[in-house]
Amino acid sequence: MVTPPDPRCADLDDRDAATLRFYGDQAAVYAAHAPDHASRHLAGFLSRLGAGARILELGCGGGRDSRAMLDQGFDLDPTDGSPAIAREASVRLGRPVRVLRFDQLDAVSAYDAVWAHASLLHVPRAGLPGVLARIFRSLRPGGLHFANFKGGGAEGRDAHGRYFNYLSAQQVGEAYARSAAWDVLSIEEGLGGGYDGRQGPWIAITVRRPDEASRV
Repeated sequence: MVTPPDPRCADLDDRDAATLRFYGDQAAVYAAHAPDHASRHLAGFLSRLGAGARILELGCGGGRDSRAMLDQGFDLDPTDGSPAIAREASVRLGRPVRVLRFDQLDAVSAYDAVWAHASLLHVPRAGLPGVLARIFRSLRPGGLHFANFKGGGAEGRDAHGRYFNYLSAQQVGEAYARSAAWDVLSIEEGLGGGYDGRQGPWIAITVRRPDEASRV
């Protein structure tokens, strides 16, 4: 259930203490709770990429999507903003997982794709365009990016104290439009669950950093 808007949300960044404390305290349980199967959005996303493409994963969680990408031969850089979650994912994957907050992403034209499944939904609304601009810069021309967000329209916290931006489809599109000159490939709305077991609205977006040659 979405809680009412929290007036403290306006001052948050992606180092929100309550959200990070949840993932630090519940890392083992959270990682074990994740489904064994990869996100239903992943296969379609990967089908757009060439063999061995370099992919940055932002917020890998327990590593379920990471495992699928590695098994398919992609050159994956898995990351998570929580050190405890990163350790759990490292065990699952048998390889290091970098600790990286969204505001620390400083790569330039380094990746063919950026996968951010159920992670950017913790970025405060005011800071989201800046994070998306960092993702844009990290992509090579023609690079792909996917993210999905819990819907709702009013930012707030869930029953576990985690901050969510709870965006509408229109607000997702506006945040991307403010951040950079993305080519929007799709914005999809649907229902889905989460750690709390509740069903609710979700918005999924797939965008591309334009190939500069196509802009000439």
